[in-house]
Amino acid sequence: MYGALWRILPGPWWIRAVLVLILVLAVAYALFTWVYPWVDSIINPLSVTVPE
Repeated sequence: MYGALWRILPGPWWIRAVLVLILVLAVAYALFTWVYPWVDSIINPLSVTVPE
Protein backbone atom coordinates (compact mmCIF):
# COMPACT_ATOMS: atom_id res chain seq x y z
CA MET A 1 0.00 0.00 0.00
CA TYR A 2 2.73 2.47 0.89
CA GLY A 3 4.64 1.60 -2.26
CA ALA A 4 1.58 2.31 -4.38
CA LEU A 5 1.09 5.64 -2.61
CA TRP A 6 4.74 6.52 -3.16
CA ARG A 7 4.48 5.69 -6.88
CA ILE A 8 1.38 7.82 -7.53
CA LEU A 9 2.77 10.94 -5.85
CA PRO A 10 4.36 13.38 -8.31
CA GLY A 11 7.86 14.82 -8.30
CA PRO A 12 11.27 13.87 -6.95
CA TRP A 13 11.72 12.04 -3.65
CA TRP A 14 11.89 15.17 -1.49
CA ILE A 15 8.58 16.50 -2.82
CA ARG A 16 7.03 13.08 -2.24
CA ALA A 17 8.38 13.10 1.32
CA VAL A 18 6.83 16.52 1.97
CA LEU A 19 3.51 15.37 0.50
CA VAL A 20 3.52 12.22 2.65
CA LEU A 21 4.24 14.34 5.73
CA ILE A 22 1.33 16.64 4.88
CA LEU A 23 -0.97 13.64 4.36
CA VAL A 24 0.05 12.11 7.70
CA LEU A 25 -0.55 15.41 9.50
CA ALA A 26 -3.95 15.82 7.82
CA VAL A 27 -5.02 12.32 8.88
CA ALA A 28 -3.83 12.93 12.46
CA TYR A 29 -5.71 16.24 12.54
CA ALA A 30 -8.90 14.58 11.29
CA LEU A 31 -8.59 11.81 13.88
CA PHE A 32 -8.08 14.17 16.80
CA THR A 33 -10.73 16.65 15.62
CA TRP A 34 -13.62 14.40 14.56
CA VAL A 35 -13.05 10.68 15.04
CA TYR A 36 -11.74 10.49 18.62
CA PRO A 37 -14.39 12.84 20.08
CA TRP A 38 -17.11 10.87 18.28
CA VAL A 39 -15.81 7.57 19.68
CA ASP A 40 -15.50 9.11 23.15
CA SER A 41 -19.16 10.14 23.04
CA ILE A 42 -20.11 6.54 22.26
CA ILE A 43 -17.76 4.85 24.71
CA ASN A 44 -17.76 6.81 27.97
CA PRO A 45 -14.73 5.66 29.98
CA LEU A 46 -15.99 7.41 33.14
CA SER A 47 -19.14 5.32 33.53
CA VAL A 48 -18.09 2.43 35.74
CA THR A 49 -20.37 -0.59 35.80
CA VAL A 50 -18.33 -2.73 38.19
CA PRO A 51 -19.39 -2.23 41.82
CA GLU A 52 -16.68 -1.37 44.28
